[in-house]
Amino acid sequence: MTRERRTAEDRRRQLIGIGLRMLTARPIHQVTIDEVAGEAGISRSLLFHYFPTKQDYCVEVVRAASRRLLREAGADTVAGMVAGYVAFIQRRRTQYVGLFRGSGQDDWVREIHDGTQAELTARVLKALGVAATPGLEVAVRAWWAFTEELVIESGGRGSADQEALTRLALSTLDHVVREA
Repeated sequence: MTRERRTAEDRRRQLIGIGLRMLTARPIHQVTIDEVAGEAGISRSLLFHYFPTKQDYCVEVVRAASRRLLREAGADTVAGMVAGYVAFIQRRRTQYVGLFRGSGQDDWVREIHDGTQAELTARVLKALGVAATPGLEVAVRAWWAFTEELVIESGGRGSADQEALTRLALSTLDHVVREA
């Protein structure tokens, strides 16, 4: 087997990409370093050159998944953000639930999820052009939690019409912002 020489950053991206692909089929803790290294055509010890521990590797894979979600929900309008968010979770419902809602969730996973939700909240407030007061931030953050639950639960019950979910989420946001 011929090994491909890559820059350190290219190799890190490759390894994270492999982890993201594996994450679509199983929980992050079931992804093994040996499998990742094997698919990359490198030794296990070389993988640890780029990521000192398995947890460091897993953190970077989950952060990359979070960045993908933020990209998909990266529209300039609130409607576009919500549509992207709904679509992302619908396509990856099982994996999303397993990662961010599963039992025994690690603190670092919660931290990444919290950071993602905080970024989504800031984007909504900016898109709405409203001043971010503590009460409004909490209300919009809670609205994102509602939207997440709405998408997850509707997908689990077989009633996952993306447009209807997006409309419902947007209508509740209007109410939340008015009341907050």
